Amino acid sequence: MRRDRVDEVVDEWRVQLPDTVGPAMELGKRIHRLAGRLQEVVRAETAAVGLTPAEFDVLSALRRAGAPYALKPSDLASGLLLTSGGISNVLRRLQQDGVIEREADAADARVAWVRLTPKGVTAAERVVRAVTKAQARLFAPVPQELQHDTIRSLRELLVELGDEAVHEGA
Repeated sequence: MRRDRVDEVVDEWRVQLPDTVGPAMELGKRIHRLAGRLQEVVRAETAAVGLTPAEFDVLSALRRAGAPYALKPSDLASGLLLTSGGISNVLRRLQQDGVIEREADAADARVAWVRLTPKGVTAAERVVRAVTKAQARLFAPVPQELQHDTIRSLRELLVELGDEAVHEGA
């Protein structure tokens, strides 16, 4: 079996603190390493179009919501794990760039909506496609069967950890 960098780290811990080594450590380190590789891909693609990863996440969430491509700032913040201050800064920048607009709810003045502009829809689709293609390039050397097995295993792991879909069939 081929070894990866995590195997080296685990071997070092096995010598230094053997009681810390186990599946939890190995899984955590491998997922962390994979997340880092994916973050590199996202950063490179978003930077190429002048966006931060947080701005990409907002555009993606709005586009994924479907027409009319609108969500409440609080829903964006909670879904993207951003603070209210963090989401405000991201939204201000995107509004300055003309890719989103903010508007009050006609039925409830306390509610505000963030909506993609037509320019924003185009930008979101372009960057989502670029990131998706870059992720595909990253995983291209991995056999399809291994990719599908990993998807199934990670889904099962997340569900076991309580990360179930909010809506049936989501």
